[in-house]
Amino acid sequence: MSVSSNCNLYCTELASDVVSLDPAFDSFTDDDHDENYIISIFNSEVDQMQSAQLLAKYRKLPELVSARQEAIKWMLKVHNHYRFKPETTYLSVNYLDRFLLSRSFPAGKKWLWQLLSVACLALAAKMEETSVPLLLDLQIMEPNFLFKPKTVQRMELLVMATLKWRLRTITPFDFLHFFVHKLSLLTPQRNGFSTNRLLSSASDVIIRTCKVINFLDYHPSTIAAAVVIWATSNHIVDDQKLGCFHKRVNRDMVKRCYNLIKRNLQVPLNGKLGVLFRGSCDAIKTSTNYKEIKSNQDLPVPIHKCLKSGND
Repeated sequence: MSVSSNCNLYCTELASDVVSLDPAFDSFTDDDHDENYIISIFNSEVDQMQSAQLLAKYRKLPELVSARQEAIKWMLKVHNHYRFKPETTYLSVNYLDRFLLSRSFPAGKKWLWQLLSVACLALAAKMEETSVPLLLDLQIMEPNFLFKPKTVQRMELLVMATLKWRLRTITPFDFLHFFVHKLSLLTPQRNGFSTNRLLSSASDVIIRTCKVINFLDYHPSTIAAAVVIWATSNHIVDDQKLGCFHKRVNRDMVKRCYNLIKRNLQVPLNGKLGVLFRGSCDAIKTSTNYKEIKSNQDLPVPIHKCLKSGND
């Protein structure tokens, strides 16, 4: 498929026409437009849920989850290095999970896992970031292998085809601003409510829920609501808070998700919400021929060989 030379890929909108969301959430109102939007993403998250099959697969195959943990650990390091949006990391893990749901993956081939991790993170960055590192520059933070850009691009195509080109998916971040806005109406700033702090803390927790497979059992809206409650200073789950979000929020599921956060979250002694999750890991002994991405030229190059090869 060719792209016409006359095709203009730049936005033609004026800066004044672009609407941005400020910390006060002035763009969120209770009119019909906002209600229709939030209902649409509630409907979309139900259509996209595949957690039961994925969670069952992970619980049967602990080796798969261990490899997943290592992949997420690397993604988080790159996320911190480039200061990516939290949405980017969450989306990259979403791609990885959905890919693994549809395909069997060799357990012992660490280079394949590294390649998949790079491809998923690259795709997510292209979806969310305004400035995306080159594919070689993305392979940092002590990776075991270094791949040529064309190899990563081939894996990107395989991932997109496996996901049926559905890269836009509902995540807890789609609900986060709306829920924080609703909670801010219940807890005014004059009583110590800080919107920016709550958003930052909640985002931090959300990206770390990726490390615990049991969170796959919950809808994105449920995770968002539970995390927002957790990120508030008093950590109290009551019907008033649960009722302020939206009528489509399942209160019982939010309570269960909140308890899961409570069991897995470790808060450092300094009181900051630099959260660390205990990775409850539950992997795979299969043989799949990945001819789509593998050729003699595409074999991964161990880092120590790259360093020795100079310009190669």
